[in-house]
Amino acid sequence: MINCVIIDDEPLAREGMANYVREIDFLQLTGTCENPVELMKLLDKHHVDLVFLDIQMPKMNGIDFLKIVQKPPMVIITTAFPTYALEGFQLNVLDYLLKPITFDRFFKSANKAKEYHQLITNASMPSPQTTTEGADHFFIKCGSKYEKIYFDDILYVEGMQNYVTIYTRKGKYVTLLYLKHLEENLDRSSFIRVHKSYIVSIRKIEGIEGNEIFIQSHKIPISRNYREQVIEQVVTNKLWDKIKFS
Repeated sequence: MINCVIIDDEPLAREGMANYVREIDFLQLTGTCENPVELMKLLDKHHVDLVFLDIQMPKMNGIDFLKIVQKPPMVIITTAFPTYALEGFQLNVLDYLLKPITFDRFFKSANKAKEYHQLITNASMPSPQTTTEGADHFFIKCGSKYEKIYFDDILYVEGMQNYVTIYTRKGKYVTLLYLKHLEENLDRSSFIRVHKSYIVSIRKIEGIEGNEIFIQSHKIPISRNYREQVIEQVVTNKLWDKIKFS
């Protein structure tokens, strides 16, 4: 069961969404709110898995809420304004529903939340503790198939909104998962974030030139924010040069 909350300053919009929620057997309505301030109070008192979040509201809009809240639940934006879609997905929202919302579109979005919720709760990824205790693989869901991924096979990972593509020596695998959640379950001595959209295997790096990392035939960008950390962790301690041996 997915515990969800509806946040919208329009009473009719809240009631319409609540009626949709009641029609779906795997959704449980925990509460409704008029603005993000009420939502933050509710989150302190109740376990919430999913938020249906409006954008244009008094006191604080939905985008500002997403920017300040730490570790928010899954979020599906519900709004009449398409102009916030890009910013919303950059903040890792699960879906973006434009009003008026049909039940068919709502149902598809709810199923998307269900699939993602199953991925993060059914131990499809190891916890950080099990990773450090010797686990050498994990499973992800690709379509209808569960794929076994060995950590040592990973070349790099690319994040795309709420999906990731894992590139391995055997091929690439796309799954519904946030890059941040994947990063939290990878060994930091073996993998490094090099860009807001990329994580690479340190052992697989064959060279660095300018703002690019070379792994086999792949070129992965290094962003300005991560370059110093990458050079420090990957290169500095293993750099052989004249000065070191003089």
